[in-house]
Amino acid sequence: MARKINRLLRLGVVCALLWACAPVFAQEPPAVGDTLGIEEVFRGLEGAAEPDRISTTLALFILLTVLSLAPAIAIMTTSFLRIVVVFGFLRQAMATQQTPPNQVLVGLALILTFFIMFPIYQQVYDEAYVPYVAEEIGWQEAVEGTLAPVRAFMFRQVRPRDLALFIDISQMDRPQTRDDVPTITLVAGFVLSEIRIAFQIGFIIYIPFLIIDMVVASTLMSMGMMMLPPVFISLPFKIIMFVLADGWYLLIQELVRGFN
Repeated sequence: MARKINRLLRLGVVCALLWACAPVFAQEPPAVGDTLGIEEVFRGLEGAAEPDRISTTLALFILLTVLSLAPAIAIMTTSFLRIVVVFGFLRQAMATQQTPPNQVLVGLALILTFFIMFPIYQQVYDEAYVPYVAEEIGWQEAVEGTLAPVRAFMFRQVRPRDLALFIDISQMDRPQTRDDVPTITLVAGFVLSEIRIAFQIGFIIYIPFLIIDMVVASTLMSMGMMMLPPVFISLPFKIIMFVLADGWYLLIQELVRGFN
């Protein structure tokens, strides 16, 4: 009985597929001179150096591709990585659980990232996008004009030792100038440097909160209140210390200035 049911289900699926594809099979094959859908999508790739040769479908395809890669680009080539990691260390050091929530921390990190990267993106817009749209430069010049400010920003932040590590791993010749360093190698060194700096800042953030935890825990033990979790007592002291010291102002000030 089960085998018959499976056969009927398979037959039904096959019939449904044939019914759905029937209009396609009923159409006449396109003529030799007609343009197929895939050809329409990639029309103008040979002459893509000119903006007016790119079709709307291809432009939409490129836009969707860029949007799908936007989170990775924002993390790997901007200040977002350092900022969001530091905010995560701050919340763990204060032991406030999910306060502020992840949406707030990510949103604040994005705002600071846009603020820090705005001069760079403005330079990209003025020197690459506007001339390319105005057909004053070609596609290759536009790509170079886009990468130049971003690479200069990453070179200012990357540690030479981290960059040398990936140059050695890739087994490439020692670069003589910055132009000889591949962008992918620079991005890898930049990410490693950002994580290292974020952990250093996180360690510094942990110290005052750790001292409060140790003082509260030792005080409770001396009073014989070992059953009371120290976090219940230390949390209000952490919050009031952070507020009185204007912690958000100091933290954001140092994070922003660290990229200048």
